[in-house]
Amino acid sequence: MGSDRNKLLLTLRSQPLIAWTLGAAEASDEITWIGIISQPADWLDLKEILGDLSLTKPVQLIQGGTTRQESVYNGLQALPAEAKQVLIHDGARCLATPELFDRCAAAIRNSQYPCGGLIAAIPVKDTIKVVDDAGLIHDTPDRSQLWAAQTPQAFDVQLLKQCHETGLKQGWEVTDDAALFEKCGLPVQIVEGEETNLKLTTPMDLAIAEFILQQRLETGNG
Repeated sequence: MGSDRNKLLLTLRSQPLIAWTLGAAEASDEITWIGIISQPADWLDLKEILGDLSLTKPVQLIQGGTTRQESVYNGLQALPAEAKQVLIHDGARCLATPELFDRCAAAIRNSQYPCGGLIAAIPVKDTIKVVDDAGLIHDTPDRSQLWAAQTPQAFDVQLLKQCHETGLKQGWEVTDDAALFEKCGLPVQIVEGEETNLKLTTPMDLAIAEFILQQRLETGNG
């Protein structure tokens, strides 16, 4: 993003990015507890944001690790003892709606999804090319079977904890919790995500997010 601070503290329509994410979690009917996994250097700012939002749901600040995997592990240890399912969401996906959170949370409890793990994802629209280091195309995968992964990712808490413990013992390094499930031989289901559930990574993404939020406000869905 080219910023000198955590991008989640950058402003989008007069609110920090993380405030939009927290607002959606607050509005979700399914979410009852919120953990923010972050580095202590950001806690003062986060506490100020939380004070301005005045959320009704309990929020806990949790120290992050040096990797995403380690951060999620820390988050799992901080879950309330009674938690049976968990949604793991990237705070930079601040356009996710409460409806998406609710859909994923309901799906992980539904008997239609007995696997204990699912991710929000959308079908890939572009033709994808597999390219080697020399820039030569080696393959063109069937687009009908390709999905772009998003968050939230939803899991049975005990199964995910077991997968993380196995990952620690085996020394695995994965990019997300769905990959950890896969390495443990457990199935992961797809739940359709949202086209607007962008991960804000560049200044252009901020401009697109501004446009999307403006459209939502104009249509009464903001």
